[in-house]
Amino acid sequence: MRRLIPIASVLAVLAFLVWAFLPRAVEVELADVVPRPLEVVVEEEGEARIREVFTVSATIAGKLQRIGLHAGDEVSEGEPVASIGPAAPVLLDSRARAVAEAAAAAAQAATELARAQLAQAEASRDFAQGEANRAVALFQKGAMSARAHDTAIREQRTAEAAVASAVANLAVREKELESALAMLRPDAPGNGSSCCVDILAPVSGKVLRVLTESEQVVQPGTPILELGDPGNLEIVVELLSRDAVRVAEGAAATVSGWGGPSVAAQVERVEPSAVTRVSALGIDEQRVTVVLRLTGAPDAWQGLGHGFRVIARIALWREEGVLTIPVGALFRDGPDWATYVVRDRRAEVQRIVLGERNEDYAQVLEGLAAGDRVILHPSDQVVPGVSVVPLPQ
Repeated sequence: MRRLIPIASVLAVLAFLVWAFLPRAVEVELADVVPRPLEVVVEEEGEARIREVFTVSATIAGKLQRIGLHAGDEVSEGEPVASIGPAAPVLLDSRARAVAEAAAAAAQAATELARAQLAQAEASRDFAQGEANRAVALFQKGAMSARAHDTAIREQRTAEAAVASAVANLAVREKELESALAMLRPDAPGNGSSCCVDILAPVSGKVLRVLTESEQVVQPGTPILELGDPGNLEIVVELLSRDAVRVAEGAAATVSGWGGPSVAAQVERVEPSAVTRVSALGIDEQRVTVVLRLTGAPDAWQGLGHGFRVIARIALWREEGVLTIPVGALFRDGPDWATYVVRDRRAEVQRIVLGERNEDYAQVLEGLAAGDRVILHPSDQVVPGVSVVPLPQ
């Protein structure tokens, strides 16, 4: 008995060591490969904007009256939104005033000369009139030739035309004098009846921005304010060109991330050209503009405004009954995709061929069948042939 006790102890220690070093089953999380609906979407930040934004600009040069409208105010088509009046004349320095005074003096002298020329023309006309009257009387008595009679009549008419020319010349000189004198009166009051020119709203809508609010002198074309209809919104998204080529007009989309509920939308237009944008990492990217039309209930996006940031999810591909595998069960095996399949409670590496995929699932084309169980997020303890047990739920 004393010999059996040490032998039993040694055998017990050996049995414990064998049990301790025996490979144990690895606990793993399993997932089923089953058919399910699969949708592939592209998600990108976008911007809400009013389709037609109208910029109201100054039509003439002048002094813009202070704008009483503010962003959010409603206006009707044809309603005055701004007024432009005459601007104050340019102030004259000493040199400019001297030039203006000289011009006024020259205009005054030209006016006097025109009056003198008019008096001379009138005197010539009176003389020619008398000569013509005598020529007519003599011609009727046969005491003057027809040629002399015609000459006298012509000189009379020429003198009358000279008077008319002198009258017109005097009127021109008087107006030039008025213009020259007006340059010397910078504080001359204007006609109150023609104070301002009203600028009318081209459409009905709301004021989006007031670009020029304070009273100031403006030139033609100066932007004053922007108008638009907030009920006519669209969503603009810039997608990478490799994603944009898969977007079809009419594709379903969802707009969210703007502070309200998700709103249904539809792709209205994919622009045919791309532009270069620099990403946050400093990488040049080719971006294509995609325009979405909101199709949800208008009450659901009443709070959405012009220039608001949104998140757009656009469907690229969708199919029902697709054999799928969770993305968390995939890993690379050389150039191929692979997964661990549980068969007879052991892990086996299975290479597979994938089709479409999204953030959660991938389409299985070859390598798996419906009902197969795969290991999610396999650890370094999972190797081919290892015994596995599912984690308790």
